[in-house]
Amino acid sequence: MADEWTRAMVADRLDLAADVMRSMPPVRPRGYVSAWPEYVSTFADQVEQEPRMKKPLPSPRMITQADEAMLWLRWVDKDIGEILWARANRDAWKKISWHHGISRSAANRRHEYGLAVIVWKLNGRTVPRKRSMEYVIEQTV
Repeated sequence: MADEWTRAMVADRLDLAADVMRSMPPVRPRGYVSAWPEYVSTFADQVEQEPRMKKPLPSPRMITQADEAMLWLRWVDKDIGEILWARANRDAWKKISWHHGISRSAANRRHEYGLAVIVWKLNGRTVPRKRSMEYVIEQTV
């Protein structure tokens, strides 16, 4: 990584974490079985159908980076962490603002503030509590 973290780098890492979590196989209860037999398709069933391509499973390095990035969400308040994770999962601003009961601009401001707080922590600095959100955001790139 570079010497200094930026908000874009943190946002990219959170996006990667969300992608990794989406691509992981589903968790099923122990002993999960189905009473239905496996359907075996014949050649006639597959004629003129598009092949189904599976996404490859994430590498161990990607999983480690995703776990690391999800731990960063502990450094911010719960509602800001939810906004960061929702945006990493590509949720619409409208859905986020309705869920939290705030305006779109307030949700965006909290998102930028959350990224800035994580950048401050990753760069080894403490976030000033007596300064405004705008100051904390402006001090990061």
